[in-house]
Amino acid sequence: MKRRLSKNPAFKFALLLLLAQVTPAAFALQSDKDQPIEVEANTAELDDVKNVSVYTGNVVLTRGTIRMTGDKMTVYQTKDDELDTLIMEGRPATYRQLPDDSKVYDEAEASIIEYYELKHLTILKKNAVVIQEGVRLTGDRIDYDTELSKVKARTVSGKTGKPDKGGETEGRVKLILKAKKPAGPGNEPRDNSAPSN
Repeated sequence: MKRRLSKNPAFKFALLLLLAQVTPAAFALQSDKDQPIEVEANTAELDDVKNVSVYTGNVVLTRGTIRMTGDKMTVYQTKDDELDTLIMEGRPATYRQLPDDSKVYDEAEASIIEYYELKHLTILKKNAVVIQEGVRLTGDRIDYDTELSKVKARTVSGKTGKPDKGGETEGRVKLILKAKKPAGPGNEPRDNSAPSN
């Protein structure tokens, strides 16, 4: 059975019911996991037979401090109505969350953000950027194993390695670490050179 919902007062409520168990564990840290989920979109199409739902047009998913945005979100569920895969597409699709005990948001963006619940895997594809505590990682694809907390970044083979229009180098993974804080009074680096006479 296919249903099409569009700017309907019951639209938000239906999405909340559908997504009650559909927030990625990777995105749900302790501070957010018990919060209600809210999804807004211009239209939604729910297919009960295939267990697929598609949300299009200014899609916004929020849960506590988590916020995901994109142009299109597709949710695939198992036969038991559990989350299997969530795919957010956009120009770019974005993700942000304030982790526990932090005042700085973790942020990510890519043309496609894929979350695989059963594989404990989040994949950012095309122009992927992850920013965490001032560390910026970019690549064509960034994989994050949520169970083992492992990150792998890579580029698409065949790229030139030449600077693109924005000055970034194509075909290379790039990591930018935040600079150390300057030394305070009494912590200046010592000059070990010989004194001049």
